[in-house]
Amino acid sequence: MNKHVTSEQHTGVECTAHSNDKPSSLRAIPSVHQLVESPTLAAWANRVPRPWLVNAAREVLGEYRQRAAGAVAPAFTDEQLAEFVIAKLAGRQNLNLRPVINATGIILHTGLGRAPLADSVVSAMAKTARQYANVELDLETGRRGQRVAIVHDLVCELCDAEAAAVVNNNAAATLIVLGTLAKDHHEQPAQIVVSRGELIEIGGSFRLPQIMQASGAVLREIGTTNKTRIGDYEEAIGSKTAALLKVHTSNYRVVGFTESVPIESLVELGHRHHLPVVDDIGSGAMCDFSSFGLVDEPTVKDSIAAGADLVLFSGDKLLGGPQAGIIAGRKKWIEAIASNPLMRALRVDKFTLAAMEATLRLHADPQRARRELPVLAMAAMTVDQLQLRADKIADALKPLAAVYQVHVEHTTAQLGGGSLPTQGLESVALVVRANKMNETELSQRLRTGDPPVIPRTQDGAIWIDLRTVFPEQDQTLIASLQASAQDDRDSPVK
Repeated sequence: MNKHVTSEQHTGVECTAHSNDKPSSLRAIPSVHQLVESPTLAAWANRVPRPWLVNAAREVLGEYRQRAAGAVAPAFTDEQLAEFVIAKLAGRQNLNLRPVINATGIILHTGLGRAPLADSVVSAMAKTARQYANVELDLETGRRGQRVAIVHDLVCELCDAEAAAVVNNNAAATLIVLGTLAKDHHEQPAQIVVSRGELIEIGGSFRLPQIMQASGAVLREIGTTNKTRIGDYEEAIGSKTAALLKVHTSNYRVVGFTESVPIESLVELGHRHHLPVVDDIGSGAMCDFSSFGLVDEPTVKDSIAAGADLVLFSGDKLLGGPQAGIIAGRKKWIEAIASNPLMRALRVDKFTLAAMEATLRLHADPQRARRELPVLAMAAMTVDQLQLRADKIADALKPLAAVYQVHVEHTTAQLGGGSLPTQGLESVALVVRANKMNETELSQRLRTGDPPVIPRTQDGAIWIDLRTVFPEQDQTLIASLQASAQDDRDSPVK
């Protein structure tokens, strides 16, 4: 069989046949049925559903007819057309959601799924997935139970809270908390007092005021972007006030001429006026991140200790667990939230509960959590450890000097996920420049490899930050760069 397929041809009809191949004119183009039944595709008839095979053949023939109608018609044999169908089918064998190597240096990368889970957490999820589980069954009494009971006591113990609830993300936690407080208030419409400087956009052009308004509560904005004082809150309190809300501005910082109200002062004011105080701390740190050289990230326990009635935070950020919104605080308010009809719409499934329980159990032992939770382990990795790995990888890539220029640079990694945006972690990166392509092309080649490698592009090169690459992925990373270099050697010089 005479094949002539280059890397550009894997997604469609993009090649030119050799001059000694028999050309296929428009009249000679095979039908979909003829192509599907060709000997070259016989093996694939048993490997993929027939509709996939038919659709791939239809796409290839459609692309060919479009090109054959042009001024310069390409010429392909029927066998080559079948090879194009195989290329399309091979591409479709990959799952759409695939593991990738995160080489961006952003630990909590929202586009890459935020916190990777610990091995013990994945194991707990797998056990639950393979079998039935007591999601809403009290094993001791045999009666129906509450699914939150699976993680309730663990959350309360770790946070020193009276009660807890779990929903599917922190935006959902904000929605149900404010909706419950507004509904519980006797004056309607109920108002939630919040500083203008804390009305944040949380990503994907999704803004906190939109979530608040969807809850049915009315925002009572106070202060200015850079300055809000305790007196601003007090002046806003009236008969329609249902709660005071503080939002940690985790994804940006206002610096310079600024002033904000600490949670302790807001709690004192709220309780003096018999109003609940809600503290949305966002990232959900369970430990003091100053041990990683990062400061000013509030912890859940500190907020509870300050007297906040309800504390809201994410499960898939600094907690290092699955996507979830966790609500911890006063039993009175948690019970009201649990009885809100929205809870059924926002509840989590058994996989999330299994992952959350296993993650929380790791946090019960801070040293074990630091070793096993990827978010904490990545943050704790020393520059010397990263440098050693980078030097070994750079040495392994020396034989590719004709294709790549590789050197090691110190750089700055980020926690990401809206956590500590103005603070970074010193890191080490491989800086790779290709001789025959620009950084955009090289990045695209790595992204479409197996497994995909996601670097960042900067200064005409790709940067592979090793803080977010698992040590066990180093050899795979080397192989990916070697494969992309081999592709480059085999492609024609343009």
